[in-house]
Amino acid sequence: MNTPTPLKIDFVSDVSCPWCAVGLGALEEALQKLQGSVSAELHFQPFELNPKMGPEGQDIGEHLTEKYGSTPEQQAQIRNTIRARGAEVGFAFNPEGRGRIWNTFDAHRLLHWADEEGAPGQQHALKKALMAACHTRSEAMGHHDVLLACVREVGLNEARASSILASDEFAQDVREREAFYQGHGIRSVPAVIINDRHLISGGQPAEVFEQALRQIAAG
Repeated sequence: MNTPTPLKIDFVSDVSCPWCAVGLGALEEALQKLQGSVSAELHFQPFELNPKMGPEGQDIGEHLTEKYGSTPEQQAQIRNTIRARGAEVGFAFNPEGRGRIWNTFDAHRLLHWADEEGAPGQQHALKKALMAACHTRSEAMGHHDVLLACVREVGLNEARASSILASDEFAQDVREREAFYQGHGIRSVPAVIINDRHLISGGQPAEVFEQALRQIAAG
């Protein structure tokens, strides 16, 4: 019996990025199909789409118009596309969309902590819980009670998470990771980096991830 090829996968993304939820679902689907051929060590790395976003957030329609110049009609069309792509990989977006967009720095601090101190798979579980809170339930991702509910959901230590949120613990680590990936040319997410060498950009379909991973594993 062949031994699965180990792959290190860094998934650079933001909790508030809908295409990151689509891309993660597609990557998970590809890894499921490659079970037995590859064994993935998955790490979620920070990227903030809106690092200067204030704690009160911003109306999402207003934000998208300011940032991209898009009209409400264009935004609705993009939402429909994203919702359809999400459905293909089993991720449900709120049909009403999101009312506001939030600063996600604290979410990234908790994800860094989960990778450092959590059990295998807990960072992945927390990432999915945070994405569901953001995109499926349209919750306020800048609010600590929302973040702690996600921590509880995946069985991480809530008291430890609360103490992190009350301090600036892991803030420097997150900023360093963000600077590292930006310094290596990452300007948009999701950015999926395999074995520190191969880059797959964007919320690609599962087939694209599967083919790329197969080729890298065959290497």
